Amino acid sequence: MKIRIVNVALFDLDGTLCDYDKGLLDSLNALRSPHEPVLTSIPRKREPLWLKVRMDLVRANADWWVKLPKFKLGHDIWELAGLIGYQRMILSQGPRKNPLSWSGKKMWVDVNLGPDIDVTITRDKSLVYGKVLVDDYPPYIEAWLEWRPRGLVIMPASDSNADFIHPQVIRYDGTNFDEVKRAMEKAFRRSDDDGRTQNIQ
Repeated sequence: MKIRIVNVALFDLDGTLCDYDKGLLDSLNALRSPHEPVLTSIPRKREPLWLKVRMDLVRANADWWVKLPKFKLGHDIWELAGLIGYQRMILSQGPRKNPLSWSGKKMWVDVNLGPDIDVTITRDKSLVYGKVLVDDYPPYIEAWLEWRPRGLVIMPASDSNADFIHPQVIRYDGTNFDEVKRAMEKAFRRSDDDGRTQNIQ
């Protein structure tokens, strides 16, 4: 039996379609006391316990996720994927200990992209098929590519992924749109022999 595999472009949310860092920084600075310094970046590792608790408090509110601003780099690629003809789907990681974030992310999609967009929230992104992944976080990218020797990743640029290099990854910083467009069009045109159809015994 032969099944058809469609041209799917998977899109992350945090740091890709919505500006997670700006939203979290704004919220943390709004909660600081007059004697605390203004935060200018999100701590990535070994944040003090009081700050971790404060961050968890902010992110535990579903409404906080809904109000995150759009991230232009991700939306450039979202619009491009639609023009090329990809079936666009959301693929976001769901925090194990924060179930309200799952509903908040879905509500963000409904408000900003429309209620008919397919959404997958998972603990393991590598399980989900797509020809293209748009994601900003190197560990998720590496896990997804491990099973996809022909996969293409477009990575919206951020300070946290500035040093990441992989032959199947294009880091998009707003200046290399034509490079991204060519790569996505090439992946879209990939022949049946390259994976658009698949034989099932």
